[in-house]
Amino acid sequence: MPDKALPNDCFALPQGVDWTPVDIALAALREALGPVVSREALPGASALGSILAEDLVAVRSNPPAANSAIDGYGFAFDTMTDDMPLVSGRAAAGAPFEGDLPAGSAIRILTGAVLPAGVDTVVMQEECELLEGNRVRFLARVKPGQNTREAGEDVRQGDVALPAGRRLRPQDLALIEALGVARVTVFAPLRVGVLSTGDELVAAAQDVPANKTFDANRPMLLALAKAWGHAPVDLGHVRDDRKVLKERLNQAAEQCDVVLTSGGASAGDEDHVSALLSSEGVLTHWRVAIKPGRPLALAVWDGIPVFGLPGNPVAAFVCSLIFARPTLSLMSGGGWLEPQGFDIPAAFRKSKKAGRREYLRARVTAEGRAEVFASEGSGRISGLSWADGLVELGDAARDVKEGDLVRYIPFSSFGI
Repeated sequence: MPDKALPNDCFALPQGVDWTPVDIALAALREALGPVVSREALPGASALGSILAEDLVAVRSNPPAANSAIDGYGFAFDTMTDDMPLVSGRAAAGAPFEGDLPAGSAIRILTGAVLPAGVDTVVMQEECELLEGNRVRFLARVKPGQNTREAGEDVRQGDVALPAGRRLRPQDLALIEALGVARVTVFAPLRVGVLSTGDELVAAAQDVPANKTFDANRPMLLALAKAWGHAPVDLGHVRDDRKVLKERLNQAAEQCDVVLTSGGASAGDEDHVSALLSSEGVLTHWRVAIKPGRPLALAVWDGIPVFGLPGNPVAAFVCSLIFARPTLSLMSGGGWLEPQGFDIPAAFRKSKKAGRREYLRARVTAEGRAEVFASEGSGRISGLSWADGLVELGDAARDVKEGDLVRYIPFSSFGI
């Protein structure tokens, strides 16, 4: 378990770096940070959404014993004849046949039943004919071992069934129970604080002056943290008062593992977050070559990282997907996450200059093409709701024509 406190220079970039390419910024975050959360043991059935802190090892095999895959009749293949006598009784799931099956005999067997000693082959009942004298005849070609499941053919006792770092899904809970694992060791949820600052921000209401802005970022960032399986901590809104802001950050250091702020983190006269973090914390400004976005403030306050996201909601959203999601996953014990994209034809035209990586709000048409939102303006918040994903255009210059392949990343690949 690493020390929670971060070194003050963990976000330092090499000397001479001015504009930071996206890949360099991501690599720096991956290098600087790691898991910061504690471990806990939970019942398997209660561990949905938790991240495994160690490999999950099978306590017993699945299936634990050889069994029948169907309803039918079982026997030893080497003793099979055209028709065979049936023994009295049967084998059913949870009600095994007691004793050994006599050579040259068959037995009624149901799906999931443990194979009695002396049975290695099962014929489904639709391919059998019952005869007088309590005998059975097989109507189709029989292969040795057919319709049976071997013990441990899925997972064997002692095997690693799920690796450390996996976020547990409903289907994983089924596997945990099937393997007889009563409790799993997982990481405690990462506590992600979200703080809004600025005199211009107000909560949503009807009667407010036009010089006030509704706080759209805080509910969005809290929802993203929750969607990613973390524990969101609402740190509220602080006006441009450095004393109050300092008190709130001190509170965050006690309650949170990481803090996300939006706005006030550039280097302007009214950027009070940046000023406070510079004077009493350790602040590094990154000018990331990304659109929308660019300013990304990274700081250490009382040993915990603070991410200063852009104040514009579109830029804050995109930077959260690209930078915050993999970083928070790494800090929570889930490892570094890479979004999965797909090359599909463009349903738009665009001329792009070199120097910045661009992310366009996009969705897939019925014809399987990527269309982009009508405006690239970062103030058009409606485009986030309109879109189902992002089109990523690399750092180099490019002229995109309709039909050209572009990389489309659905929001589902970002965990939302």
